[in-house]
Amino acid sequence: MTDRYAAFETLRFERPAPGVLRLVLDAPNLNAVDPRMHGELADIWPVIDRDDETRAVVVQGAGKAFSAGGTFDSIDEMTADYTVRARVMREARDMVYGVMNCSKPVVSAIHGPAVGAGLVIGMMADISIVGRKAKIVDGHTRLGVAAGDHAAICWPLLCGMAKAKYYLLTCDVLTGEEAERIGLVSRCVDDDQVHAEALRVATALAEGSASAISWTKRSLNHWYRTAAPIFESSLGLEFFGFGGHEVTEGLASHREKRRPDFVGMGEKHPLDL
Repeated sequence: MTDRYAAFETLRFERPAPGVLRLVLDAPNLNAVDPRMHGELADIWPVIDRDDETRAVVVQGAGKAFSAGGTFDSIDEMTADYTVRARVMREARDMVYGVMNCSKPVVSAIHGPAVGAGLVIGMMADISIVGRKAKIVDGHTRLGVAAGDHAAICWPLLCGMAKAKYYLLTCDVLTGEEAERIGLVSRCVDDDQVHAEALRVATALAEGSASAISWTKRSLNHWYRTAAPIFESSLGLEFFGFGGHEVTEGLASHREKRRPDFVGMGEKHPLDL
């Protein structure tokens, strides 16, 4: 592995096949994304883009999950500190645009839970391979903030507005099978075949015409670029919400493993002020 990846301490890199870079999320608590990893997931894509040895990328999680999303401590920091919120918002934006603008095709291999920042990479990937029992959930509204991150830019295009609204508003869990059925992901396979299938696809892409594949990706991603104002609006509203009172109840309910009681908080809804 070249020295260009040495600075990324929270990510693991492998070369499983010629031209293929495997990026592994390997962290405690089901690959939970702490502040350092969040920053590195934003900053890694321009580095990969300039790596002449890499023609395709596989992103997967270690152990039993793709990623359990951001840590509770990270959310605490955002709610308490404007500067932290501003930094994390920039990273969230760069993560989405980074995968989108990377000239190399990105394949995600999703098994187990896929939530939060991990889900961003999984869904923004050019090709997503998921296990039948994978659990995909965008839990923003359950936390008490708008569904920002990535969902507004791609979910309506992937699975249609009706399904996007249903799952983003309710935070219901999607299995890999259901995600494939509604068109949110590219392919669903048996759980023990996810990593092998993702590597097979990435290897085939690495053996193909780099310019043709890259330019096709760039052309198709103009659909996402036309939705950039929608994405940035959702991102801004999400991080505005991290400074509000509802996220405090949302985070407490996660820690206490109970349903949030937003109605019973006794404060007037901000939109009614």
